[in-house]
Amino acid sequence: MLHDPMMSKILLFALPLAAGSILQQLFNAVDVAVVGQFSSSEALAAVGANTPVVTLLINLFVGISVGSNVVIAHMIGKGEEDHISGAVHTSILLALVSGVFLMFLGVLIARPLLTLMSTPENILDMAVLYLRIYCVGMPFILLYNFAAAILRSIGDTRRPLYCLVAAGVINAGLNLLFVIVFHMGVSGVAIATVISNGISSGMAIRFLHRSDSVIRLEWKQLRFQKKELKRILQIGIPAGIQGMVFSIANVCIQSSINSFGSSAVAGSTVAANFEYISYFLVNGFNSAVVTFVSQNYGAGKLKRCKRAFLLGLVSAMVIAFAVNICSYLGRDVLIRLFTSDAEVADYAALRLRYVVLFHCLICTYEITGSALRGLEHSLLPSVLMIFGTCVFRLVYINTVVIRHHEFQVLMMVYPFSWVLTGAMVIIAFLVVWRKVRGSM
Repeated sequence: MLHDPMMSKILLFALPLAAGSILQQLFNAVDVAVVGQFSSSEALAAVGANTPVVTLLINLFVGISVGSNVVIAHMIGKGEEDHISGAVHTSILLALVSGVFLMFLGVLIARPLLTLMSTPENILDMAVLYLRIYCVGMPFILLYNFAAAILRSIGDTRRPLYCLVAAGVINAGLNLLFVIVFHMGVSGVAIATVISNGISSGMAIRFLHRSDSVIRLEWKQLRFQKKELKRILQIGIPAGIQGMVFSIANVCIQSSINSFGSSAVAGSTVAANFEYISYFLVNGFNSAVVTFVSQNYGAGKLKRCKRAFLLGLVSAMVIAFAVNICSYLGRDVLIRLFTSDAEVADYAALRLRYVVLFHCLICTYEITGSALRGLEHSLLPSVLMIFGTCVFRLVYINTVVIRHHEFQVLMMVYPFSWVLTGAMVIIAFLVVWRKVRGSM
């Protein structure tokens, strides 16, 4: 990462990571399609109603895993190999403790939270059941995310891909078995997800345990190292709070979607699958940019930091835009894979038109924010993103949407917030870059 050529290395880093996440999302899309085609539209809506809740619960700690990536990458760039082991073991223990906490929290708040979100009565019980089962797998989810972040810090995106592929295949197979053969509905989908998450985390941890590099995991050394923990939290907490507050805004949006009925919830769930594919593409370049910038910043190579940011930004926008266009143009065929309900299909088409088509705009703040975190400026992009994607959305929902209660008006909150947030974060990067360049 510290030497040329850079473009090929960024692509080799980002694309396997994106491919793994997209493949996992395709397997998750099988979940939605199986429930929608072989159970009911209500079951499909029950699964979809939980998406913002799940992200709300885990985003704080997944954001902290970014801190692990940045800290370990900086240590590698600076040649501080003596401290890497402490950061690795601190990260894994933090993941385990956080996962157990979220498991109990999620089970306890499932019904009150879904009720507060005005989840339609005809799907509430199914949604609560799904969420409670899903939360049992929270330790697995966080262990995988932290282990994958550690692997990515040394440029390894291949083995996390193996984990996701194996887990995805098993998840899809179990869903077909539980829903079609055993008629388990949403509980079958949730159980399959827990099992597949357990497999992916087990594989990732095994890769760390058997590694012959500086990131090797030894169970006897599993303890918190105060200095490393502090550095991880300083980088990770702002990113985690940003993700958590972002999810709160999405929970409010989901509440507004719920007010249109279960068909709107189901249709939104169908269309969101294509947003996730675009997001995971961007996230692959996110991880590449934060890792490349972190290592080169640690080594004092500012020109390579800037080049990594620009290559990552342009590549992500071009590829994401191509995917968005394909999803929109093929919407009729794609929607039919998930549902035969005409009303559900109409809502899905609206979300594709007003949200998915413009989803590449998230690159402007996601990639730029990752570059700022690589430069050890984590709080600033988090504050700006909280304002642009959270505060703005809440104001919009409580003013414009209340006055014009139409589904398409609600969906327009996404592209409006992306433009605003992207402009603010890009300006912030330019200001920070001048200061960083002037201090070195």
